[in-house]
Amino acid sequence: MDLGNWIGFVVFFAALYVLWQIRQLLLLVFTAIVIATSLNILVKSFCRRGIKRVYAVLLSILLLLSIISGFFWIIVPPFINQFQQLAKLIPLGIEKLNIWLDIIVMRLDPEIINYLPSKEELAKQLQPLLENLLGGGLSLFYGSLGVLLSILLLLVITFMILGNPTPYRQGFIRLFPAFYRHRIDEILDLCDIALQGWLVGILFNMGVIAILSFIGLSILKIPLALAQAILAGILTFIPNLGPFLSVLSPMAIALLDAPWKSLAVLIFYALIQQIEGNLLTPFVMEKQVSLLPAIALLAQIFFATFFGFLGLFLALPLTIVGQVWLREVVVKDILDPWKENLKNNNLTKN
Repeated sequence: MDLGNWIGFVVFFAALYVLWQIRQLLLLVFTAIVIATSLNILVKSFCRRGIKRVYAVLLSILLLLSIISGFFWIIVPPFINQFQQLAKLIPLGIEKLNIWLDIIVMRLDPEIINYLPSKEELAKQLQPLLENLLGGGLSLFYGSLGVLLSILLLLVITFMILGNPTPYRQGFIRLFPAFYRHRIDEILDLCDIALQGWLVGILFNMGVIAILSFIGLSILKIPLALAQAILAGILTFIPNLGPFLSVLSPMAIALLDAPWKSLAVLIFYALIQQIEGNLLTPFVMEKQVSLLPAIALLAQIFFATFFGFLGLFLALPLTIVGQVWLREVVVKDILDPWKENLKNNNLTKN
């Protein structure tokens, strides 16, 4: 290899290193693109009704802010009140648990009891964990400030992209060689179509899950049925992990009323997830986005491992966009012509 090739390799790996160092910022930008893509559907709908794009963007932004404000207004205050009551009942629950444990221990074989840890030993093992949780309050406070600044930056980037996306798109296209720019423009169109299809499918799933959750929780007379249902719908955005997180809150609040209701909530949410997994997802997502369930799960594990919670949250849209680029660039533009070239070379030799 000559000096130019070595310099090219060094620059390439240096660029990869820089991109890795700013990966959180890149994920933030990608989040802004996903939000802008979803809002652009609404903007186009307003524009078709004769509204200028500037006003359509403003209306979409106001609608988004209204939804965010309504979410916090509906969910946060009542949840705080309920969990304050739950915190008061936790000591009573622990006391009942101690009584049950004492009864169980009295009925066990003495030889088995010798192999079981005592309550004092369990308390010693849990003490460091509790100290770490309580000691992390200050870091959690500073982390919350960082989250707020990230959300503010995310909203600003989203509004800038949504207001005038053409310069950003053209700037990205110009990073590629001139002969390939038209093809990149086509791939970006395909990514936009795939993202919009995924958004339509996931929003439909979120709406159905929220409605079913509200009906079930209302039948069981669980407090905050509307807030719990909205939370369950939103957490549907995160497959596999979202359903597990959505059931924790209603189960905990159900304990304030009756313990059996907590088990009933668990069974009901399991039925909802069966409906989503076996009916909604195959019916909606296969028509919008062709993504295998195993690929989706592996993508979540991969992005969560390397990029944290934001990577888990964006695993599916990242996988969808990556799938489009892999299919169009690697398969269609590199591997398929390669196969044709080999055939032509064999024919020429013969």
